[in-house]
Amino acid sequence: MGENLNSDGAKIVDLKGKTIMPTLISSHVHIGNLKGNSAAGTNFNRENVLRQLKRYEDYGVLWVQSLGTDQSSLYKNGLYDSIKNGELEGARLLSAGWGFGVPTGAPPFPDHHGDDNVFRPTDPKEIAADMDTLQKYPVDFVKIWVDNFGKDMPIMSEKIYSEIIKQAHARNMKVASHLYYINDGKRLAKDGVDLFGHSVRDAKVDDELIGLMKSKNIPYIPTLSLDDFAYAYGAGTATWINNPFFKNALEPTVFEMISAPDFKDKQAKEQNLPRNKVALENALFNAKKLYDSGILVGMGTDSGAMVIRPQGFSEHHELELLVKAGFTPLQAIQIATLNSAKILSLDKDYGTLEKGKVADFIVLDANPVQNISNTQKINTVYKAGKEVSKGPLK
Repeated sequence: MGENLNSDGAKIVDLKGKTIMPTLISSHVHIGNLKGNSAAGTNFNRENVLRQLKRYEDYGVLWVQSLGTDQSSLYKNGLYDSIKNGELEGARLLSAGWGFGVPTGAPPFPDHHGDDNVFRPTDPKEIAADMDTLQKYPVDFVKIWVDNFGKDMPIMSEKIYSEIIKQAHARNMKVASHLYYINDGKRLAKDGVDLFGHSVRDAKVDDELIGLMKSKNIPYIPTLSLDDFAYAYGAGTATWINNPFFKNALEPTVFEMISAPDFKDKQAKEQNLPRNKVALENALFNAKKLYDSGILVGMGTDSGAMVIRPQGFSEHHELELLVKAGFTPLQAIQIATLNSAKILSLDKDYGTLEKGKVADFIVLDANPVQNISNTQKINTVYKAGKEVSKGPLK
């Protein structure tokens, strides 16, 4: 406690031996679609959204950005404003509403993503009207999917996404892109995309892409945990599977599903493990390379899009993977707090612990600078100066 402070009427909390850090900010998640072992738009409702935001809160994640799979019910009866303003229990939420995909392409599973509203234009002339519709809602980014998921499906053409970017910018809206391939990244950068929402994973980034990203000030969200989850279960490297901190984040019945004897074999058969291994290796390398090159790297996980990407745990696992990629624990924490706040234009009030900012912080039982896994040792979570959780395990 500082000197000459008036503590009359204040509650004194003794945190001797504890560590305090800012709460985490996840700039790429999906909300409302998980329930049990299913991920479907039919699960999206007020109760499910609030339940999952509470889970993020228990894990010390107090801001999340849901990128492109929300539904119109989120904006009814003041629900979104109440969540965003911190008036309801759970993490605060920024939403991109519903994004732009491709007919018979990405996002590939309408029921999975709950995208009854996803725009799938076939002609650039359709996009202005679509954007007018989206602009009626208070979205913070426009989401586009530029990928084929390694499958025989079409990728959004440059003539479509360049017009999306143009129309969004004309309305003072930013565009965040799902991507995978380096050449798509270069074209997106040239066309003015505002945020890379995933890693480049088919190749190591080169000077051309780095130069384009720097010249356009394009931030980067690696979502390393997504690529680890896609590979680790089938490869047998999911060392966290019996960690209570992980198990508690899962939807009901999911642990039974992933711990079943045939799950590893099933995942290995369904997933392209060699491709996924290379993707993870490239993602780890590219995150550090871009950071060292001066690119703003933030934290996001794509948690909530699939049941094997649990909300809350994924964000702490992302910190571990950032350290695996070569970041120091302190750099990883900054990526998941201040850097993410900057990407989401929240840094005036959030992302660090300093005078004048909102008192969002986690009390830990051990120091994460010594070992990044210590972020999982949550003692208490504070939101706007008030205790809101003892963590997921208490």
